[in-house]
Order: sequence, then C-alpha cells, then structure tokens
Amino acid sequence: MSRIEAPRDDETVTASSLVDRLLAGLPAEAVLTDPEVTVSYAHDMASFCPAGTPAVVVLPRTVEQVQHVMRTATELRVPVVPQGARTGLSGAANASEGCVVLSLTKMDRILEINPVDRVAVVEPGVVNATLSRAVGEHGLYYPPDPSSWETCTIGGNIGTASGGLCCVKYGVTAEYVLGLEVVLADGRLMSTGRRTAKGVAGYDLTRLFVGSEGSLGIVVRAVLGLRPKPPQQLVLAAEFASAADACDAVCRIMAGGHVPSLLELMDRTTVKAVNDFARMGLPETTEALLLAAFDTPDPAADLAALGALCAEAGATQVVPAEDAAESELLLQARRLSLTALEAVKGTTMIDDVCVPRSRLGEMLAGVERIAATYDLTIGLCAHAGDGNTHPTVCFDARDPDESRRARESFDEIMALGLELGGTITGEHGVGVLKKEWLAREIGPVGVEMQRAVKRVFDPLGILNPGKLF
Repeated sequence: MSRIEAPRDDETVTASSLVDRLLAGLPAEAVLTDPEVTVSYAHDMASFCPAGTPAVVVLPRTVEQVQHVMRTATELRVPVVPQGARTGLSGAANASEGCVVLSLTKMDRILEINPVDRVAVVEPGVVNATLSRAVGEHGLYYPPDPSSWETCTIGGNIGTASGGLCCVKYGVTAEYVLGLEVVLADGRLMSTGRRTAKGVAGYDLTRLFVGSEGSLGIVVRAVLGLRPKPPQQLVLAAEFASAADACDAVCRIMAGGHVPSLLELMDRTTVKAVNDFARMGLPETTEALLLAAFDTPDPAADLAALGALCAEAGATQVVPAEDAAESELLLQARRLSLTALEAVKGTTMIDDVCVPRSRLGEMLAGVERIAATYDLTIGLCAHAGDGNTHPTVCFDARDPDESRRARESFDEIMALGLELGGTITGEHGVGVLKKEWLAREIGPVGVEMQRAVKRVFDPLGILNPGKLF
C-alpha cells in the first residue's frame, strides 16, 4: 500500500476547501451545501441516536465519482458516511459532525438480469421493490423483502444484512449476494466474490462486507443470486387467545417439517394499531394473529395441514385466504405494522431481537412483563418462523419521563433476548443504537478482532466512524 500523506500543518481543511476539492471531480449538481438541504440527510429513522451536521452531501452517479470522493476524504482526513434511502432503524446512516455524506441513491441502474446464470447485477441505489418487479418479468425472483421494500435500497440492504417476511423459507440478504465491487477508504476499487453457482477461492470477503454498515468500504455494484419465480402464494390467518398458544403453533409447524414461505405474528396491540391506522378490519378480539403462507404447487393442501396444527395449538379461528388478492391484503396489514405502531404515540423504538424459535413464547411473555413494568405500550410483530421479533416501544418524545422509560424498556428487551440465547439484532444492524449491546454479545475478544479488521480496510478510521463499536 502506498503511503498516505497527511495535510501539512499550515493547511487548514475548511468546508469551502473540501467542497472545492470535491467539485474538481464531481458535477455541481452532485454537491449539496445548502444547510436547509443537507440537514435532511443527517439521520435515518432510529430514535435516541445522535447525529452530527454534515459539511456536504454528495450524490455520485459513477464508480469513478465515488473513488474521487474517497481519495479526497483520505487526503483531507474527513469522515465519510455512506447512505442509501435512510430507512434504517439503528442510526447506522447518521451523519458524523463535519462529514461528507455519500448518498448512493443516484446510482440506481439495474445493469444486467441473466436468466441462465440466475443473477442480477445492480448499483447500490436500486430500490428493492424495483428489482423484484424487474426480475419477475423474466420469470425470476429476488427473495429478500424488508417491510420497507418499496423505498429501501439494495445497498442499504447489503449494509445491514437485512431480512424480510420470506426469510423462513428463502433466507436473508447475505445468502443472495454473490459478489461485490467496493471502493475502499483510499479510493481503490476491489472486486469480491463471483457470479458462478459455486466458488471458494480465498477468504469470503463478500460476506465480510454484508452487514458491515459502510464501515469497511463503499459498495458500488453487486452481483445478486436469483431464483425461479415461485407460484403465487396463499395466506392463512389464525387467531389465538394467547401469544403462548400462537408460539406453540409456530413450534409445531417447524417441528413438523413444514416450510412455509412466510410465518408472521402480530400481537393484539399491533393488530389494533393497524386497524386504527388503515381500517384493515383485522380481528381485534384475538391476543395474537399468526399469518402463514405457502407458494407450493398445491398451497391450499399445505395450508390445510398447517391450519390443523394451529387448531391443535388452540387457535380459536383459522381462515385461509380464498385468492391472491385476499392474501395480499393480509400481507399488507403485516407490512404496515411498524408504521401503524408509530402512529400510536408519534415516536417508536423498534427492537430487533432474534431468539431460538423454541424460546419465542418466553420472549413474548417477557416483553409483556416489561411493558407492564414501565407502563408503556409495546406492540410486537415478528418473523415468527425464524424467531426474529420486533418489539416496538411507543412513546411521546415530548415527555421526558416517558422517553426515559422507553429507552430503559428497550435495553431490558435486548437483555432478555441475550438471556434467552438470542442476538441483539437479526436484520436491522448495530449502528449507534446498539453499540454497547454488541460489546456485551460478542465480548472483549470479539470486539478486539472486529476493530482489527476495521483497521485493515480503513486505517484512518474515516468510514462511518462511531458506528458498531
């Protein structure tokens, strides 16, 4: 590696000199300096996460422009915060004071869809739903589908290793990223991975970048694996008189060898919030609503078998959807859960604790106790099929005491997850919000090794500083 020269002692890096350097390799419209505009790029959707004021926001359209930004930042020792659509929930995209915000939303081209190799090559700013619809026209399927899929970007999905509703059958983003092109902190371009069906050459650097939250490099291109488009799925809704019965049903389904394409849970608080928000007509008399789906050649038969297991677990009512339209309506209700819960009090803290499926019932019972202890509304929706829960603390951010109780309850939920053998984040990432909890989960040796990896890729510490650890 060539030696990086520091600025001279008599060379002061001002905002104007930074902008001048950036404009030397970027068009004027790609460099934003108006404070009224740049402030809107300061943070993502997480609560209780500090954010600084960016010195400048840049919106590159090419790999070469990203390289210019990183070379400039390295030369001037200026921090860079990569961003996608800022739909994240952990503060990973929050600006550092005086940083360059590197927004990748303008790099939004789908470069290739190959039905033979079953891959798509995309830029980081491509919206998840846009890609899904585009590959669908070729009879293909890109499974990862976060709840924000209509707005979140592939680059952001890669940065946080996001999941979605279909994880129980199809897995998460990391399983579909075959190769990457990454601009490193010093501006060099590196390729990782492959586009072949198999490949084990060297360390798996592709997986290292997935979930790294922009702290190791800037993803500028991704090779994504695709699957053949499955048949239209049908959804079943099962009502339960208790969350414990719903979790028992989940255990019976998984132990029975069933592979639903979706297995989601909404508690009573969430169901009511969705009804209040969108007038969906969901049954508010239930304590827990379980949504299951199959995209098999005979989904009705599979749903019937699953419905029988729900009945054995104590379901008070089992209602299979009659067609695709009714199925989509139920899925829309689940996708609206987090937005609807935010409307309850105006602000939410969305937890992301994943526990072993066998302990899902204990997790739900624990969250209910925590809600009572802190006198708060906490709604819970979950990717029940993989144990990934989203306890959502609803509070009034204008009330200092309620805000304090919200933060304390959030921490107790994470502690509960670890006690049950789980992890503090299944798909939202660490960011700023969970730095302390990452250290608790992986321990001092784990933190030391992760910091060592960070130093290899970013020796000056300019890439998304203050995130993860």
